[in-house]
Amino acid sequence: MSPPSPSGFEHKVVVGIAELAVSNNPNVTLATYSLGSCLGIAIYDPVVKAGGLLHIMLPDSTVDSVKAAKHPAMFVDSGVPALFRATYQLRAEKHRMIISVAGGAQILDSGGFFNIGSRNYDALIGLLKDHGLRIDAQQVGGMVNRTMSLRLATGEVWLKTSGQSQEVILWKNSTLT
Repeated sequence: MSPPSPSGFEHKVVVGIAELAVSNNPNVTLATYSLGSCLGIAIYDPVVKAGGLLHIMLPDSTVDSVKAAKHPAMFVDSGVPALFRATYQLRAEKHRMIISVAGGAQILDSGGFFNIGSRNYDALIGLLKDHGLRIDAQQVGGMVNRTMSLRLATGEVWLKTSGQSQEVILWKNSTLT
């Protein structure tokens, strides 16, 4: 079972498919559901306690530039930069970001014909590498759906995998007491 918010109440912000949200409010938890082949990408700056969560669907925005202009969070190559820019508005800094990733499964594609999950993950790895960034915690692949949440009070990233009864911590700041 998940622990209560340190302040006594919590405001959950649901991040839908092809959406992103950022906050520096310690009472906020950002959550996204049903990560199959999609990726959930959580970033968090522990110094200013600001972070964001992105739910992307596809690796490359060049497949539909009109849709990418309207919904940049739909694609890895446009959504990830948008997520970082939004957290910078909250005084977060790139070099302090903790990056957690979940999803990238082979849901409805057990034969691996389309490989959307692995293509999303590969696009993310390439983009992060190009910008000198690395993933701090991840749970990707397989054939399960995941729910991901980022608790802004602590920076903890929690996961619930289909078939499991409880959430588990994907990332926890080891310097917190």
